[in-house]
Amino acid sequence: MQQDDERISAGSFGFLAFLTLLNVMNFVDRQLLASFANFIVPDLGLTNTEFGLLTGLVFIVFYSTAGLFMGALADIYNRTRLIAFGLAVWSALTALSGMAKGFVSLAIPRMFIGIGESIMTPTAMSLLSDRFPSRSLGLASGIYYMGVPIGTGVSLLIVGYLGPAIGWRNCFYVLGALGIALAVVMLFMREAPRKQVHAATAEIPGQSFGQMVSQLIFALKNCPALVLTILGGVSFHFILGAATFDQLWYVEERGFERAEIARLTGWIGMAGGILGNLFGGAGGDLFLRRTGLGRPMFLFFILLVLAPVNIAYRLVDGDSIWFWIGVFVGFFQLGCFYGPTFSTVQELAPGKIRATVVAFLILTLNFVGLGIGVTAGGFTVDLMIERGVAEPYTWTLLTFTLLSLLAIPLFFVAGRRFRADKARLEALLEGRTI
Repeated sequence: MQQDDERISAGSFGFLAFLTLLNVMNFVDRQLLASFANFIVPDLGLTNTEFGLLTGLVFIVFYSTAGLFMGALADIYNRTRLIAFGLAVWSALTALSGMAKGFVSLAIPRMFIGIGESIMTPTAMSLLSDRFPSRSLGLASGIYYMGVPIGTGVSLLIVGYLGPAIGWRNCFYVLGALGIALAVVMLFMREAPRKQVHAATAEIPGQSFGQMVSQLIFALKNCPALVLTILGGVSFHFILGAATFDQLWYVEERGFERAEIARLTGWIGMAGGILGNLFGGAGGDLFLRRTGLGRPMFLFFILLVLAPVNIAYRLVDGDSIWFWIGVFVGFFQLGCFYGPTFSTVQELAPGKIRATVVAFLILTLNFVGLGIGVTAGGFTVDLMIERGVAEPYTWTLLTFTLLSLLAIPLFFVAGRRFRADKARLEALLEGRTI
């Protein structure tokens, strides 16, 4: 409690800035393969199915499952050294990816990159919770998650500016070397003193993994708003997975030059994503205070209003104003997602297993949402090509856009049930019924 009254030091903000930089690196590394699609796919002779596997299940299975254990490691080991280790591992494997000659030689490092990257966010969030008081933790988390749109945009700018100049392989080598240099810096960062265990967790010392899973199942069974929020996020991620093929779609079916469209979408993506992060975080909080409805209802209105633009975007020509509005809206909508969704899940989750529930959310978003979107997207494109369907990328991306709209009714019901389900779960956890 005392720490909540302390001022935040300049060093803590500097440390937050450095962690945000590392998160930018995390997402540059993660997105670089998809951003370089128009270079890598023809160079390595990959099918759309193989490319979908490389950017989907090959990466996500290892990233998502390893992430479940990284929170536990962060509670045991020196966290700055743990991040340094993860960053060094994924950076070295990124450089190794630049030597790939085909599907298998790219798939192997891609698997283990996922393990290295899974260390970053659970450990970083643990460090931030010890450096920032609870009253400012939301701000710190929001700044940290700026790494998503900035990293995605930077990966596209690398493709647009450096790709034609030095080639995709050298870009992977440079990124790997930069990551290793930052890992050395992180190695010498001071570990933050750990806060005392909260009273909620002190009630159950030595809690086993099995007990945490049991409580997770109990929460999911007795809090429909929590389940609906997670399912809404999974549905929303179907199009995010399939959007891995956007760069191929821009070139193959909308007639853009591959470096030019990467530059344009990189700048638009950073602007739209950052504005979306700010609007989603602040707007969701304001909506909750003003209406009393859960933040998922805020997402319901955003997705409902933007749905016609998302559909039109997939059908219009590349010279249409609606095409460019659609590019911006896609990144803006993604930015809006993080604050309301993660805040809702943390508010609905029992205090003793909050980290476990968030880890479960990340697992389902990545493994189910992105995994299905990317892998099924690649398979669908190849199937359409085999059957001679005109514009296979357009129809695949439109299909997954429509599937992602399932999030609209899910967020609506979650928002309506939020307060009642939260009160009911809290009462059950206290041994009462209402």
